[in-house]
Amino acid sequence: MEQKYFAESELIINPDGSVFHLHLKPEHLADKVILVGDPGRVSLVASHFDRIEDEVSSREFRTVTGFYKNKRITVQSTGIGCDNIDIVMNELDALANIDFSTRLQRSEHRTLNIVRIGTCGGLQPECPIGTFVASVKSIGFDGLLNFYAGRDEASDLEYEEEFKKQVNWNMKMGNPYVACSDTELLDRIAADDMVRGITIACGGFFGPQGRELRLPLMDPKLNEKIEAFEYKGLKINNFEMESSALSGLSTLMGHKATTVCMVIANRLAKEANAGYKNSIDTLIEKVLERI
Repeated sequence: MEQKYFAESELIINPDGSVFHLHLKPEHLADKVILVGDPGRVSLVASHFDRIEDEVSSREFRTVTGFYKNKRITVQSTGIGCDNIDIVMNELDALANIDFSTRLQRSEHRTLNIVRIGTCGGLQPECPIGTFVASVKSIGFDGLLNFYAGRDEASDLEYEEEFKKQVNWNMKMGNPYVACSDTELLDRIAADDMVRGITIACGGFFGPQGRELRLPLMDPKLNEKIEAFEYKGLKINNFEMESSALSGLSTLMGHKATTVCMVIANRLAKEANAGYKNSIDTLIEKVLERI
């Protein structure tokens, strides 16, 4: 089979041989990857490492590769939003599966195990502040996966149609998609001590999550309908901003991915914990042990 060639305009490689945005070289990337939004959280994860191998910083993208109990792990910050996940996932996949010296796709596929550790807003009474939530499925309000061939094959179309039906979805807000976590990785990371359910990945922090400041919302009742949604035993547990793109792109690229978040605000109780940064360390420890 002819190997695909990637032109300079499609895969931008820096003069030092690193990929354009992340500034990583192929040898910097471990098979086990932890994604975090906040560049400052990279240091928190890496503080648990027994040994650090490489550190790279570029814009909001900070990377540390090191060892935790003989496991080689890369921890990578993404910044906020599915648009940044598009950059991170495409460049991580390129590092794993494209030969940078020839610009040809590698003949043997390399599969990454990717866990996103994030924060989120809880939408159910069983998700109070401090709860660890694992995303079985992620409903993407961001629209990112709609730009890729294979979008339907990488989506749960049955859940997608049921969601649009139950909430009376307004298509002016774009077509949502439903991406799934890798089952084996999800079971390993979530174990029996995390709440499992559906996550909504929003394209913004305010309007898309039903926060109304000076601008009125397209559908002021959307959050109420989201909280009431239930299908085949799963409810929508939380809002965040990255999980759908991560799961959807990983499925298309042949990687394993899942998202686990700590609830730092409960929209039903109208409570928030802005000082969560110390308590998320427990979730980090669980992921490091199980990845």
